Amino acid sequence: MLTAREAQALREALALRSAVAAGQALTPAQAAALRTATAVARRTAPVGTSAPVRRPATGRRPATGRRPATGRRPATKRRTAPRTGAAWSTRLRVVALSTLLLPAAAALVLPGTGPGSTGDGPLDTTALALTAQSSLLEDAGRYRALEQEVARKRTELEQARALEATALAEVRAHQETVGSSAADLYRATAQQRYPLLGLSVHDAGSTSGALLGQSLADRAHEELTGDVVRAERSTASLALAGRRVAQAESAVEEARDRADVVLQTVRSAVDDLTPEITSALAGLGAAPVTGPQQERNQQAMARWQGYLAQLGAAGIEPPAAADIADPAALPSGFSPALDAAGQPIPGVVWAVVGSSPVTVLPAETVAAVSSALSQLGKPFVPGTTGPDSYDCGGFTAASWLLAGYAVPGTPQDQWTTGAAVPLTDVQVGDLVYAPGGQDVGIYLGDGDVVGASAGTYQVSVRSLAAGSSATRVTLAAPAGPNAPLPIAEAGACGAPLPPPGERTAAWGGFANGQIPSDALCRLGVQGHKLRCDAAAAYGQLDAAYTATFGTPLCITDSYRSLGAQRTAFAAKPKLAALPGTSNHGWALAVDLCGGINVSGSAQWSWMTANAARFGWVQPDWASPGGEKPEPWHWEYGYIS
Repeated sequence: MLTAREAQALREALALRSAVAAGQALTPAQAAALRTATAVARRTAPVGTSAPVRRPATGRRPATGRRPATGRRPATKRRTAPRTGAAWSTRLRVVALSTLLLPAAAALVLPGTGPGSTGDGPLDTTALALTAQSSLLEDAGRYRALEQEVARKRTELEQARALEATALAEVRAHQETVGSSAADLYRATAQQRYPLLGLSVHDAGSTSGALLGQSLADRAHEELTGDVVRAERSTASLALAGRRVAQAESAVEEARDRADVVLQTVRSAVDDLTPEITSALAGLGAAPVTGPQQERNQQAMARWQGYLAQLGAAGIEPPAAADIADPAALPSGFSPALDAAGQPIPGVVWAVVGSSPVTVLPAETVAAVSSALSQLGKPFVPGTTGPDSYDCGGFTAASWLLAGYAVPGTPQDQWTTGAAVPLTDVQVGDLVYAPGGQDVGIYLGDGDVVGASAGTYQVSVRSLAAGSSATRVTLAAPAGPNAPLPIAEAGACGAPLPPPGERTAAWGGFANGQIPSDALCRLGVQGHKLRCDAAAAYGQLDAAYTATFGTPLCITDSYRSLGAQRTAFAAKPKLAALPGTSNHGWALAVDLCGGINVSGSAQWSWMTANAARFGWVQPDWASPGGEKPEPWHWEYGYIS
């Protein structure tokens, strides 16, 4: 049974075949698709088709499943985790089917795809890498959707538990009332329970008292009966609330299990990738940049692809992380990697190539690093997790999700929940945190780190900062959270701390209030945006403010378009600037709330003492005693 994606690919193959048969000239995109389909089909053609059988290329898995070179996994090795992901040859079976639909016609229009062609070369590997990337991205999207579902289910669970707690309190209150009344009745005499027994024909004066007492006793009895009924109802409500809690717990567990299956599927899939495919994956989406940064990016890419080529040439395929978790029970051909003291380094192994040991990383680490390098050149945007832009935590989380590991989205949470490793034993693929813990990247070896940087506004390669800390994703999480890293004078995601000073308001050729939205950076709060350098500085200021007050900065206004300026001026002509002149129109000003808007408050006083460290100032006209006091108004440098 074909999947929906495979059926679509088959329809596209049929359409291409019809176009070729009709003598139509193919567009470059159609020709590329046909070449890829034909080349991959030759590699994966099922037995009995007309596609020639190819011998596996160097470093690929032989048809028997054996891996003859040192460090290869024996065919009999059992996996420690169940395999739920299909092999890439199975995922590409629709392309093999299209081989039956694209015979000699392809040879007529495409060079190198005829019967005499072997189909070897970069096209096969690139096609498989593209397919792998597409499948991994799809699985990552499924996981994120399930994560959101888990979050919703957990919210419902918390609501159910709150209702259960309320029901339990009501039960206890009613039980206490009923119990107290029952105890009073037990201790009461017969006349106290039934005052009419006190009536006497000899004492007419006691009649009114007895009747009143009986009336009060009857009312107390009715109240007790009501309390009993309410207690029974609250007990039933408690039972219902308990069932709802159990259902909510089951729903959370079921959604969590489905999310875990997706992660396991990804891990199984990346375990099937050869070094050749992951090498091609690393270079798929990297975007060129200008200046010296491009050369540095290329050097890191070349070093990584060279490492994978070395493994491929030796026939060594990285093992799954689960297979090398125990240094005493490693797959055949591998030995524990040792630190300077001769102790095993958890999570990595050695293999021998020639006469030298070579560090072999887990398959998941290889996939994470290749996925990370494929994003070189993508823009940095605070609060984003890809695939078009990233912040530093979103970048590392997205890279490792494509390897089957879910890590939190912020550097602080990634450090707190990660398995810490000494910086002296840092390995390629480890998450490394700059001093202060506000910046995180993926270690590449030779002192290089790849990450989404607020300093360069892009995914780039940089040097490992002295005094950094590290965690290893493939190791088990610690029993308790790591101690928070000490706060350092450092910006979020590597942004430099700007000194207060003059700022050039006009920039990029844009007029006031007419800056394109895609030229600004989001602040992560509703739709607020600023110029990218101001946004990075705002993030640093927000982190310091949150560390002091326990809550983030409260913001009511940031960039104000020309239309928004006109609206504000029409509503408040005495407060708002003339349209086209507002400092908000340069995307360099914010209006804050949460106490900062009150002169002399603790929050405002903190801002006056600390905001300038992050480049933010309050202009003289907005200060207390100024021309137009606005304690809520702050600007990135002196632009007024």
